[in-house]
Amino acid sequence: MTNAQPSTLPDWLRHQAQQRPHAIALRHKRLGAWHALSWQDVATAVEQLAAGLAQHGFAAGDALLLVSHPRAEALLLSLAAQWNGGIAIPLDPHLADDALRSVLTHIAPRFVFVEDDGQIDRLLTHEGLRVIDANPRNLASHPHAAVTDYRALSLSIHNEGGFSSAARAHDDAFAFVRLDADGQLVEQRFPHATLVREAQQLVATEKLNADDEAFAARAFAAASQARYLIAPWVVSGFRLNFPESLATRDNDRRELAPTLVAGTRETYARVTQLVDDRLPGARSWRRRLINRAQRKQGGQVARALTWWFITGPLREVIGFSRTHAALVIGPPLDEKTAALFEAIRVDVRAWPDTGDWRRVESKRHAMPPQRYATDGASEQPAY
Repeated sequence: MTNAQPSTLPDWLRHQAQQRPHAIALRHKRLGAWHALSWQDVATAVEQLAAGLAQHGFAAGDALLLVSHPRAEALLLSLAAQWNGGIAIPLDPHLADDALRSVLTHIAPRFVFVEDDGQIDRLLTHEGLRVIDANPRNLASHPHAAVTDYRALSLSIHNEGGFSSAARAHDDAFAFVRLDADGQLVEQRFPHATLVREAQQLVATEKLNADDEAFAARAFAAASQARYLIAPWVVSGFRLNFPESLATRDNDRRELAPTLVAGTRETYARVTQLVDDRLPGARSWRRRLINRAQRKQGGQVARALTWWFITGPLREVIGFSRTHAALVIGPPLDEKTAALFEAIRVDVRAWPDTGDWRRVESKRHAMPPQRYATDGASEQPAY
């Protein structure tokens, strides 16, 4: 690798693998236990997955749909698609059949990653798809010829130089799609250059470094995952953690006590409800102390008591005991939630969730793919 600064997400991944090969890059929870991958492990896995995709015909400009909740396999496959010069398009697994059909018709992908047999059955009704099965329980491979097991996709790399990345800075790395109010399919795309630049701004503003712990609990299909977690992860080299499921995310966050938390106002409102449920009745002295703290009342002794007996323990219960970068993506916190987090001394800062949503034309009739400018003229700012 040259001395030039990395310009794509795969370039940054390779950079981290060279700079800190044995440092933990990624952790994911399965059956109650945390499993860790080093930066070298991640880079090797992505390179092998990219080679496997290429062997099955995935080429530069191709799209990989990922119908998945947050999970390590989906992230590694996203980077593998980008390694080959392709684009990763995460989709909500709960997307209705009509919406999924619209996505498949307009984007016309040849590859899709799914996490369960139900999704496989949905997608096998559409011809021409290569379905990659996560097969999380490591069962016998699906018998259909169009289904490839995730583990079987990885290939040994025999050439000395490895499998070279085809990603370029102006290539689209991620795309996110949804139906608008009129039922039309719209999308927003993020080139590598945009994601890298925004990640560097976030890292500088929030003072993130390789010692930080981030928690990926939001829907994988949300654009903010790419902008505020995945891209900053490969740029700064911090550790990224995936919960076992969305149902266990609050318990898993408490175990980890991450230093970086990124969520929506709904995320923080849910945590506020957890705090409210933990506090005793309205007439208890603990409840009165926290209420006074929310109203910014009380003297030095009251504030000290609140910290030692309520605020500190509550921060541990909700997994914010070490958090120094608490981000709310999109609309700001409501008044009640904002007051609670201020009272427990967690500074929640707002970052935008804006994007240039454009109508998706059917691939059969669309013009050649548009490359968005990387000089900032047509891109949304990070803040």
